[in-house]
Amino acid sequence: MKGSLTRRQRARVVRAVQYSVLVLVVLVLALAADWGEIHRAFFNLEVAGKQFPDIVTTALVNTVVYTTLGFAFGLSLGLVLALMRLSQVPPYRWLAIAYIEFFRGVPALLVFIALGFGIPLAFQVAINQYVTVMLALGLVGAAYIAETIRAGIQAVPKGQTEAARSLGMSPARAMISIVIPQAFRIVLPPLTNELILLTKDSSLVYLLGLSLGQYELAKFGRDALNQHTSMTPILIAGLLYLVITLPLGHLVRRLEARTAKAR
Repeated sequence: MKGSLTRRQRARVVRAVQYSVLVLVVLVLALAADWGEIHRAFFNLEVAGKQFPDIVTTALVNTVVYTTLGFAFGLSLGLVLALMRLSQVPPYRWLAIAYIEFFRGVPALLVFIALGFGIPLAFQVAINQYVTVMLALGLVGAAYIAETIRAGIQAVPKGQTEAARSLGMSPARAMISIVIPQAFRIVLPPLTNELILLTKDSSLVYLLGLSLGQYELAKFGRDALNQHTSMTPILIAGLLYLVITLPLGHLVRRLEARTAKAR
């Protein structure tokens, strides 16, 4: 039929309808919103000014420190677990599998509670706050990092190992000198994603009952919210999380593009 629309014309009509609905929704929200109340609740400049410089010099710095400690421990343990997972010795594989499945299935919240309160009460020992955070974040992160590294090691062509062995390298030296460096180049993007996840998981530190000098972004924003009854501190804390995670996300995309180009 002459009156029927072509596929391109139908696509244009559908897009026009979608844009129209979007514009209509935005207009309704803009007209219905109480902008004065929104400004007071979310963009209170007086409350925002009171958050600085402490939210940067204390909370942001502590968040970076907690994340770095947890990631460093998790990466070290994850590498060991990945090698155990690939070991020819069955008990090593079983232990690695049990660890990975356990910590991937248990919420990080429970790990923080266990290390922050359970173990000190059960064994009557005091654990340094930074050590607790490092262990809690690292133990959970190691389970995911181990699987990432294992996949990277298995992705290295077997010819690399065979070439190293033909040069007289032992299996251990070939793994350390040839396979692991190549595996890390492959898994850098997912490892960076894991670093982003640990940055957000560091907000669970508030469970440990921090002193003012140990506050991280989420705890700082929560206390300021209670003090000023305004969402502005939470918004600022969220923006500072983005200061950390957005560059990391950009780094992930660049690494993925470089890896794809290399392949």
